[in-house]
Amino acid sequence: MATKYAIVVFPGTWSERDWHAAIADVLGESAELVFHKEQDLSGADCVVLPGGFSYGDYLRPGAIARFSPIMGAVADFAKAGGPVIGSCNGFQVLCESGLLPGALMRNGSLQFRCQEQHLRVERAVAPFTSLAKAGDVLSIPISHGDGNYYADDETLARLEANGQIAFRYCTAEGEVTEDANPNGSRANIAGITNEAGNVLGLMPHPERAVEDALGGTGGLVVLRSLQEALQERAGI
Repeated sequence: MATKYAIVVFPGTWSERDWHAAIADVLGESAELVFHKEQDLSGADCVVLPGGFSYGDYLRPGAIARFSPIMGAVADFAKAGGPVIGSCNGFQVLCESGLLPGALMRNGSLQFRCQEQHLRVERAVAPFTSLAKAGDVLSIPISHGDGNYYADDETLARLEANGQIAFRYCTAEGEVTEDANPNGSRANIAGITNEAGNVLGLMPHPERAVEDALGGTGGLVVLRSLQEALQERAGI
């Protein structure tokens, strides 16, 4: 029996097919595209908010998408402990909707960044990083113009204290340096979770790094960790 992933599609989303291929073709799980006007996520074991430019990124990235009908169901799903992962624009939507703290701002360089990126795993815990070790370095691509993560000092201290920082931008050797930061994010943050640990937002695209033929498999650490956690939760 396969676990079921619901991939939310907003107007302007463009990474839903990459996610679908990664989940269905690589993981061998069930994946369904769910349009933003839907309000029912019953039967889903995991919710994915993919990358893109939801609603054209008008106002700011994710600001309009957070009012879509589906987001009420996403919030309820997360509150009930369901795993939610948002990459790139999905991370922005999660922050705008209040499911994650902080905000994503324009890259410090004011340039769009599309490149392979090294990430250091900060915590190796279910459901997103259990197959890694703290300190492991993954290579996962980024593709964004508004990936500069910001949180005030109090929020940043809380993220650190609670172990909510999942990934930091780093060198190939795992060193967290200013030069390794592609967008100016505070504390080199590339991804965070909520306090409960069941909601992950990250700017890199793990769904694009799941096959050697496409450049690498760093993203499989995240996706297979999630798969294992979902199967355990479903008793498979």
